[in-house]
Amino acid sequence: MNGTDPASAYQSYDQPRPPDRTARNQATARRAALTICTIADIAAGLLGLWIVLYLLDANQGNPFVEFVHGTADWLSGWAQDIFTMNTEGLRVVLNHGLPAVIYLLIGHGIAARINRV
Repeated sequence: MNGTDPASAYQSYDQPRPPDRTARNQATARRAALTICTIADIAAGLLGLWIVLYLLDANQGNPFVEFVHGTADWLSGWAQDIFTMNTEGLRVVLNHGLPAVIYLLIGHGIAARINRV
């Protein structure tokens, strides 16, 4: 033998590289962030819609208005009667507007944090 490795005479095949999961993880993070933003936006939109419907004195017997009112009350249940003013319109604006702003801030903050990862 002339000191060469017999294994080197064989043709080596490149092993397949492990899949690059970085792009896939980033796409998943973007989708999760978009979902969180969308949920926060819908919640804030329903609360804002109820404020507008209330201030415009919408028909409380209308099924759509009842749905928006019920959903807004459910979404802002934790913040009901934080503000107790004599002016009913201002009370509705503050008691439903505060949760809307908080949902937007928290939802978009979480989404921004997920996108940074």
